[in-house]
Amino acid sequence: MSSDDLFSGVPSGALEKSADSASAASSPPLAARMRPESLSDFVGQRHILAEGQLLRRAIEADRIQSLILYGPPGTGKTSLARVIAAHTRSRFERLSGVESNVADMRQVLMSAANRLENSGVSTILFVDEIHRFNKSQQDILLPDVESGVIRLIGATTHNPFFFVNSPLVSRSHLFELRPLEEGDLMELMRRALSDPVRGLGGHKIQADDKALEHLARVADGDARKALNSLEIAVLTTQAGADGTIAIDLAVAEASIQKKAIVYDGDGDSHYDTISAFIKSMRGSDPDATLYWLAKMVHAGEDPRYIARRIIICAAEDVGLADPMALVLAMNAHGAAELIGWPEARIPLAEAAIYIATANKSNSAYLAIDAALEDVRSGRTLPVPEHLRDGSYAGAERLGRGKGYVYSHDAPGHYAPQDYLGAFKRYYEPTDQGTEKRIRERLENWRAQTAAAGAGKSGSQKER
Repeated sequence: MSSDDLFSGVPSGALEKSADSASAASSPPLAARMRPESLSDFVGQRHILAEGQLLRRAIEADRIQSLILYGPPGTGKTSLARVIAAHTRSRFERLSGVESNVADMRQVLMSAANRLENSGVSTILFVDEIHRFNKSQQDILLPDVESGVIRLIGATTHNPFFFVNSPLVSRSHLFELRPLEEGDLMELMRRALSDPVRGLGGHKIQADDKALEHLARVADGDARKALNSLEIAVLTTQAGADGTIAIDLAVAEASIQKKAIVYDGDGDSHYDTISAFIKSMRGSDPDATLYWLAKMVHAGEDPRYIARRIIICAAEDVGLADPMALVLAMNAHGAAELIGWPEARIPLAEAAIYIATANKSNSAYLAIDAALEDVRSGRTLPVPEHLRDGSYAGAERLGRGKGYVYSHDAPGHYAPQDYLGAFKRYYEPTDQGTEKRIRERLENWRAQTAAAGAGKSGSQKER
């Protein structure tokens, strides 16, 4: 399904300067009207579009190969496709991952093949929200991308390594678009306020810097949200006696209302946020921990998922330096499952703060992984005879359990004897919190074992 009008640009004079025209119901939103028409108009994304950068050079030279643009909403993916359309000498076609079906795809691809064969004109195919295509639909594109019948430009808010077929990813250049800086959003809004044709320049507007700064900050890097909120502010504010529309901080706050957190339950933001949350707990920063937790709470993340990650952090990163961390984390999980949002935020915060401020040790994590590696790759050790089960009839005749010393019968309830049949050292307690006392006890026990000559083997090295 071709949509040339999306990339044809807004004709000069199509929008009247009068306030009536700007507020007409048929007028596209401000963000759509203010889309850049050339590279010089494009704001932000300097890491890929600054002078000398690969993508800019490819656009200017009309040497675009298949590429995938990914990033949060409102960062300019479709606008960049418009810019490419304005610079290319190829036929530009568009499909939508939401609206287009297989028949639409085959029609576009067939036309592209005929065009290339009969007139030598290549086709650039822009697929908006390409992640919405299922695997079979994406596979339809692959032969024509590989043969050069089309040059694909895919746009997605999702990480393409997870949501776009690997063959398409491997044949495309990937460019990540980042949230716009507040300064970039301020520039876009001021441009819109001064543009009498596409923007709001037909109105007499007095916009306070604090109002624009608020819109830029709360828009969270989303140009579409910033511009459309500015338009709402202008169109819903009554002009004064002199015809001036005054946009102050109060008007800006009412126009953008609640901040929309960029958080996709199955995308990058989900995994990046939980990663930051865990690393903040591990790094002993309770304030950062609470911020990332608040972001997930605000976005409506499953409280059980958050609780499970807290439990893992308690076991892996706090460990035996403070065994109460795991107890508190488990109780927080039970409480969160029982009461749900919004009250679940309180036990989850309590457990997260406890873990962030607790003594840290990953000794248990390292110890079990070291033992697992030995089990996987080393020789399987037989159970020593004196530790084998001697409770059944005939076990004594086989020598099972012979020589075992019951620990509670020994002084200090510790009997220095061989429990493995080989010399291995997996657990190395740290000097953090409770584990410092564990280390003192363990060093005493290991010294007794060494003095008794138990647990040693000349062929085994200490690990």
